[in-house]
Amino acid sequence: MPISENAKAVLERRYLAKDEAGNPTETVDGLFRRVANAIAEGDRHFDPKADVVATARAFYDMMTNLDFLPNSPTLMNAGRPLGQLSACFVLPVADSMEDIFDAIKNAALIHKSGGGTGFSFSRLRPKGSTVNSTGGVASGPISFMKVFNSATEAVKQGGTRRGANMGILRVDHPDIMEFITCKNDTAEITNFNISVGITETFMEAVSANGMYDLVDPATGRVTGQLNAREVFDAIVQSAWQTGEPGIIFLDRLNRDNAVPGQGEIESTNPCGEQPLLPYESCNLGSINLVNHITRTVAGWVLDRAKLERTIRTAVHFLDNVIEVNQYPLPEIDRMTRSTRKIGLGVMGFADMLLYMGVPYNSEEGVALAAEIMDTINTIGHQESQRLAEERGAFPLFDQSIYRDGPPIRNATVTTIAPTGTLSIIAGVSSGVEPVFAYAYIRNVMDNTHLIETNQILKDKLVEAGIYSEELMRKIVEQGSLAHVEGIPEEIKRVFVCAHDVSPIWHVRMQAAFQQYTDNAVSKTVNFPNSATKAEVAEVYRLAYTLGCKGTTIYRDGSRNEQVLNIGKVNDGKETAPAGRVCEECRVPQEEYGHILPRPRPAVTTGFTEKVRIGCGNLYITVNYDENGICEVFTNTGRAGGCPSQSEATARLVSVGIRSGMDPKEIIQQLKGIRCPSCLRQPGVPVTSCPDAIAKALEKVLKVSSQPHEPVPAPISAAAKAAAIPRPGMTPAEAKLAKFCPECGARLEHEGGCVTCRDCGYSKCG
Repeated sequence: MPISENAKAVLERRYLAKDEAGNPTETVDGLFRRVANAIAEGDRHFDPKADVVATARAFYDMMTNLDFLPNSPTLMNAGRPLGQLSACFVLPVADSMEDIFDAIKNAALIHKSGGGTGFSFSRLRPKGSTVNSTGGVASGPISFMKVFNSATEAVKQGGTRRGANMGILRVDHPDIMEFITCKNDTAEITNFNISVGITETFMEAVSANGMYDLVDPATGRVTGQLNAREVFDAIVQSAWQTGEPGIIFLDRLNRDNAVPGQGEIESTNPCGEQPLLPYESCNLGSINLVNHITRTVAGWVLDRAKLERTIRTAVHFLDNVIEVNQYPLPEIDRMTRSTRKIGLGVMGFADMLLYMGVPYNSEEGVALAAEIMDTINTIGHQESQRLAEERGAFPLFDQSIYRDGPPIRNATVTTIAPTGTLSIIAGVSSGVEPVFAYAYIRNVMDNTHLIETNQILKDKLVEAGIYSEELMRKIVEQGSLAHVEGIPEEIKRVFVCAHDVSPIWHVRMQAAFQQYTDNAVSKTVNFPNSATKAEVAEVYRLAYTLGCKGTTIYRDGSRNEQVLNIGKVNDGKETAPAGRVCEECRVPQEEYGHILPRPRPAVTTGFTEKVRIGCGNLYITVNYDENGICEVFTNTGRAGGCPSQSEATARLVSVGIRSGMDPKEIIQQLKGIRCPSCLRQPGVPVTSCPDAIAKALEKVLKVSSQPHEPVPAPISAAAKAAAIPRPGMTPAEAKLAKFCPECGARLEHEGGCVTCRDCGYSKCG
């Protein structure tokens, strides 16, 4: 099996079946046999005498050759008791307290099963509306989003996938301005991606700089008007500032609604690429394009015969997934089987271009994207029609847009999904994104830094006779090949990374794939930190003009910069009032005479220590970042103790330190406090819980306050953005780094999500 050690590690960490102690009970090969056998059983539902052994062999070969991989829940759960194989679901949120909390309950069940959820909050009455049944006033959709967010936080999905949500609000909802800015504080609503549902009417008003109506969804009445361009500019501002909200074009989603009689499509899955009706699920898989090119005398070319075989087998596989799936809700079971939507997509597109010598940002690259997706969509529909001859059309076929043509098995066939973890397993670039970085530093142990290099680039440089560690370090420092001396221009032309590709080419590539995709295309337009709001606006307008169904942008480093201006819009020019900013970390420390704690950092380093106390065990965690200790929290063992007092002490210590207090002063206050329970027990190393906390702080203080070594050489902003935390980083550099919360490696914004290419972590699950 052509699988890398990194891919094997990801499979062992996240996918292999484990016993109660967390030890794997199957091999990687066993995983693929389990999945192939379970999905092949779907054939028996239509033919009791079906040769499921042969089908299983075809599925197994396709996966172990890494020609195609299904979405993560299928790999995790097929052939196991849970049996939930779908990636994402859309749930309705109707305008009543009972319906809202039913949706929260259903979402919790889905998250527990390993799926993500999409919601439209557009049917909820606006904030301040009268509630006739109680005489009170409605709190509005954003307040309920926070309730959904808290529920998601409580469900950990068994440690395999995280709860991920998409929240959508129509642009004509009266609360739209609050929604647009609801994630400007990046500590809020952290389990949601959000997108504004854009209408054609709104975009026409933007072009004309005109007004448009706001409509109360509860009454259908116009409640006011807003200037469309001002709203559009607010969307651009927030996206420039934090990467959210994204936008989706609702009228386009419904233009391609295969069964319009079942209602409007109002929402998508958490990454934006799968528009679904309420209670539908997405069952996705991706073809590895790198495995479908072959080398000839003239160079690398597409192996069309192999690609057709893979497409047909993959459609068969995905239709079987719908059949053997164990859905978390009966409504989902019924609706998914009624439309039988599948989403066949691709990964490794950027790597394929590199082999073929085609720049991502070129007319040739865009044309190749359209050609490949046209082939996949055409053959995919042909195979779905063939399956319909054997198994029957999807049950709602007579009510569908296909009813006047030949029967088809699946209401939709193609989708371009993000493939963060799947592309790690396959060892290729993610989805249809450009390569994020060709070389970066990996911190493998203290003071040991290895340069990781894209293998295709390495082979090319070796072939050209110019590969060296020194050259790779220059690429790391520059962040790309574009301005590195000594590299031939032809190599620079082809080996472009995400930040070398102008936003226009990002959108053009997305539009090329969208032209031949039933559902939508997951794509992130990556901007450098220096990008302007005008450039973001241009991308949104271009996505609309070129026929995309939505788009997501991310400006490098934007989320880290937001804390510089608390309570203000950060346009790169405003600064906090003089005398109110910490010189070390640039966080405002005072507002209206009050000291404010700096925000808790998204990623910390720390230690957890078990300390014996008089009534059991106390577990103390002390975390720190580049500015020193930033938080303390405690847990007590089963034997009891006084957890509320310990938690209160830890919270006050955390707030005090982040407000600028010297940890040594706090240690002095806590150290030596005496508790009878500790003093009565022999062998207890502390005099009380506060004393234990003080001693833990003292230990961590010695580690976290070690002086930084000077940085050996200047490092560019692009390199800082892709860097991994390492000795020698200044606090400013560390703040700009993008860290994986699980392994510390760099994070990549791609496919509408955030992914770690090292360990497989994904914000979207």
